[in-house]
Amino acid sequence: MAISKKTFQMFLIAAIGGAGLAGCVSDRARDYSSLVEVPPVQPAEVEPKTSIAKDSTVTLPTLPADDLQLVSHLQDADIELASAESIHIPDVPSEANGITLKAIQDLALLNNPSVRAMSATAQAESDYQYQVGRKANPEVGYMAVQLADQGTDQHLLYVEREFVTGGKLQLNQNVLGHSAEAFRWDVESQRYRVLTDVRLKFTQALVAQRQMELIDGFSGVLEKGIDLAQRRLNAKEGTQTDLLQSRIQLNEVEVMRQQAEYRWKAAWQEMAAAAGVPDMAPTRLAGELDPKAGQLAWDDVYGNLLSSSPELRAAESRVRLAQCNLSRQEVQTIPNVTANLQSGVDNATGSGLIQLQVGAPIPVYNKNRGNVSAAYNEFSRATHEVKRIEMSLKSRLAQVSQEYDSAKFAVQRYEEQILPMAKETLDLAEQAYGAGEYSFIQTLIARRTYFDTNIGYLNSLGNLAQAHAKVDGLLLTGALDPSTSTNLGDGLRGQTFSQQ
Repeated sequence: MAISKKTFQMFLIAAIGGAGLAGCVSDRARDYSSLVEVPPVQPAEVEPKTSIAKDSTVTLPTLPADDLQLVSHLQDADIELASAESIHIPDVPSEANGITLKAIQDLALLNNPSVRAMSATAQAESDYQYQVGRKANPEVGYMAVQLADQGTDQHLLYVEREFVTGGKLQLNQNVLGHSAEAFRWDVESQRYRVLTDVRLKFTQALVAQRQMELIDGFSGVLEKGIDLAQRRLNAKEGTQTDLLQSRIQLNEVEVMRQQAEYRWKAAWQEMAAAAGVPDMAPTRLAGELDPKAGQLAWDDVYGNLLSSSPELRAAESRVRLAQCNLSRQEVQTIPNVTANLQSGVDNATGSGLIQLQVGAPIPVYNKNRGNVSAAYNEFSRATHEVKRIEMSLKSRLAQVSQEYDSAKFAVQRYEEQILPMAKETLDLAEQAYGAGEYSFIQTLIARRTYFDTNIGYLNSLGNLAQAHAKVDGLLLTGALDPSTSTNLGDGLRGQTFSQQ
């Protein structure tokens, strides 16, 4: 079939222009200066939506239901990924007598940088999941032959494309899909860490606040004691030593009061930092130290940890990731096919030319054995990591159970016996000293015993509340620990097309 030069030139211009237009339509440019919402990756040819506004909320993509079962509030929640500069600190809701734990925790989930960083990592992994499944772009070009020999030159337009075999692109997406799933579990783990750390620091600050209140009340008792010692001295019934000892005891208590205030401020600052709002001014806290804790069956608690821990779920997702990567590496040596179709005109004969070239690499020197072996060892490591986390949960639970049971026993003993006896002893000692029936040393001992028992009771309440917080938080702490970054990227796609 003869093709004229003019016809060929028009065909060439139309083909190149059409290919460029198709490229623009088939793969819209992505604006990486803003965040992109990626829909659930199920069909092989799903394309990302265009960029959205910076202040919008980005929802993490989800895997098929049989592969992923996240807890409900992670499935349904939109995870905001605004930049650090856009963090907004709202007014903290509080009760009439102070800020509540829930108000601080709600603030922490919005502003803690580790949660936001982990959320960004999970989103990035989902973006990579989309990218590694993309097919190769076709190559369109022009070729001229024998240009120096006028009248015999040939002009050809060619289209070349590499066709991926062995289902490598779908396997790529499976690998990255499980990686994205693991990172979403990491986000959930970090949420627990933040909530637990905020609760622990809230408890520490609340204990210090209660100690200051206790000391303020006890200072009134000591001031009355000083007044009594002064009146007994004036009546020639006491000594100067009694008066000085009373003042020394008051000064010691005031030192402890100042130290409690320092602990309160430090715990407040740590809590504010964990919440991601370090500039929040300290103010009074509203809450109860007694968590109304009952006796826990620790075997049942451990069973709940094994079934509910997002830390363990992330490790199991990485086992599936390693298993999928092993399957992916095993098909790497299946050759891709590259086809080259050329069409043009031969000016020597005035006839048209059509040429077809098909080729594939031969896996002679590189059979990908190293990557297959490495993938198997990564799978083995991931399975051992699951076992390590199970043992780690068992070890951490043993420590927390000891703290919980010890604190619970102490709280019960203080409430049932120690505190009532200390209060009764103080009242009797003060009455006896006022009547001249008790020595001053005995009165000082009674006052100090009453004070120390109340301080010990507050510390035991705080220890019990903190142990309870760790159990409720699935033994996850570390609100400001470094976030995990993605390590797969789109390298599998490059391996798919290099075949080397």
